[in-house]
Amino acid sequence: MTKYLLTLFSILTLISCSSLQSYNKHPKTEFRGVWIATVVNIDWPKNGLDAIEKQKKDYLEILDFYQNLNFNTVIVQIRTAGDSFYKSDYAPWSRFLTGKEGVAPKENSKLLEWMISEAHSRGMEFHAWLNPYRATFDLKIEILSPTHDFNLHPEWMLKYGKKYYYNPGLPEVQQRLVSIMTEVVSGYDIDAIHFDDYFYPYKIKDEVFKDSSCYDFYKQPKQTIADWRRSNIDSLVKNVHHAIKKEKPWVQFGISPFGVWKNKNTDPKGSDTKAGQTTYEDLYADPLLWMKEGWVDYIIPQVYWSMDLPVASHRKIVSWWAQNKSNSNLYIGNGAYKIRNNSDNAWQEKKELPNQLKLARNTGQMSGNAFFSAKSLMQKNLDVVEYIQKKYYKKPALTPIAPTTKKPVKQVEIKNFQKNKDNIQFTVNDSKEIRYALFYSSGKKIKSDYPITKLLSKKHIDNFSTFSVSKNELKDKKHIAVTFINYYGQESKPILLNIKND
Repeated sequence: MTKYLLTLFSILTLISCSSLQSYNKHPKTEFRGVWIATVVNIDWPKNGLDAIEKQKKDYLEILDFYQNLNFNTVIVQIRTAGDSFYKSDYAPWSRFLTGKEGVAPKENSKLLEWMISEAHSRGMEFHAWLNPYRATFDLKIEILSPTHDFNLHPEWMLKYGKKYYYNPGLPEVQQRLVSIMTEVVSGYDIDAIHFDDYFYPYKIKDEVFKDSSCYDFYKQPKQTIADWRRSNIDSLVKNVHHAIKKEKPWVQFGISPFGVWKNKNTDPKGSDTKAGQTTYEDLYADPLLWMKEGWVDYIIPQVYWSMDLPVASHRKIVSWWAQNKSNSNLYIGNGAYKIRNNSDNAWQEKKELPNQLKLARNTGQMSGNAFFSAKSLMQKNLDVVEYIQKKYYKKPALTPIAPTTKKPVKQVEIKNFQKNKDNIQFTVNDSKEIRYALFYSSGKKIKSDYPITKLLSKKHIDNFSTFSVSKNELKDKKHIAVTFINYYGQESKPILLNIKND
């Protein structure tokens, strides 16, 4: 009996160890993003007429909330419908920011620079989210600024449903959109340009998107209107990617398409779903091609359904995307806004969203998640928040590196460090390419790599050759290892320091 029990114990131990090896409780790199929607003031600002001080306070509350949850990326909407949240040569100031379109903020026209800086100071990436094709949010054209493209270039516009859209088939439109993206990349210290799922508009029953004359003029021989429309979107994606990399090679380009590429009943390569519309057939977007061609650094399909919803199972869709990933990072978009706010009873369960995080982490091709939208977890469902923080986001994580990154990591040297009363000041030989310094707890011997559980502090040090970290953050450690994160997200080799050598 004793021999039997020992054998059984050994088997159970092996199974347990195997299980632990297949699931990384504290991954060192994992995308943890949240969308901050500004259109019709969904998340921020709460009102375009709010004083700038209140808008700033509300923005910082969002950052602080998600920093405390160990998120590492904010995806902030800075173009909602032909407008902008920054001074632009191509679009008027947004009414969702200032209350009236075309009117600049009274106190601070450099608000976007401040927003980016505040995100970076918290160790978070700032992904600038722009909606390319939506020109208006409704039919109230009288409220549009004289400098809105609707008024400057009415020939670019098509009415569909209760909105106006830029006609994706016009070369002039494509050039305008590329110029807009280039302006943002060149003018601001962002980490990525981000598109959502709005390409050609979601179809409306019995309504026609009136681009047939444009199709007749620009189509290739024997090219169907569906293929022509997809080629227009492909061209924009390709050209925006090229423009970004030409301007700042480290800035990423990410897109979050609708979660279902195609249903299996229309294409054997599609997912086992019954979605009413699909990204390929109805929105004329082909993210599989974009990944294959290397035109995007990451894809975040919006898989906003519950785990086992019959018509569109989150579990099945995640598996499908994992099987079809190529040449880009792949994250999953989660519908946090549905928690206890949806007819699907699965969202009543505390563990629905956490189980989706677990699925992504257990799926080899996935590298993280993004939640829509920011207010969803801030206003209620604190039990879900606490569970996620305790079970999945207890420790921080670094953002994944783009698969296309081939730049060698430049090793930074620490010239010296000076201990003061409350902090330690460091001086490095070259800070031009550094975004952050990381401080790890270490033993006497240096390691080639340190787990995230040993991270003591992450400091934003852009272009500063001298920077400091408080002694409290280093937790009275004798030996620390310091690494540096460059603009591409790459980590340098550790440098071992004895900070108590006196």
